Amino acid sequence: MLEAKNNDELPAIPGKRYFAIGEVAELCGVKPHVLRYWEQEFPQLKPVKRRGNRRYYQRQDVIVIRQIRGLLYEEGFTIGGARNKLQGEEARSDVTQSQQIVRQMRMELEDILRLLRR
Repeated sequence: MLEAKNNDELPAIPGKRYFAIGEVAELCGVKPHVLRYWEQEFPQLKPVKRRGNRRYYQRQDVIVIRQIRGLLYEEGFTIGGARNKLQGEEARSDVTQSQQIVRQMRMELEDILRLLRR
């Protein structure tokens, strides 16, 4: 997974389940309006919306936001370039997970076959 270089300078992510937009803004070093804009530009960002249209981000959202911040502010990507980079990483991750599932299923089927041959 992508890691921004200066995420060491950002505060540690607390062990909470949900974060308000103001908390995420502080944790990621961006303003709340930037987060709202990024939600429109990056399909990976889907905070939970509750009463009053309040946004609640989860830990994974905060990690993705830090990745986006690193791509845009540190590596100089455009919004489109960062979107493509994240989608490419996501696709590679999906392929790896699929390969692991197939390997696991194959091992289990081979075990079943051995049992049936006895």
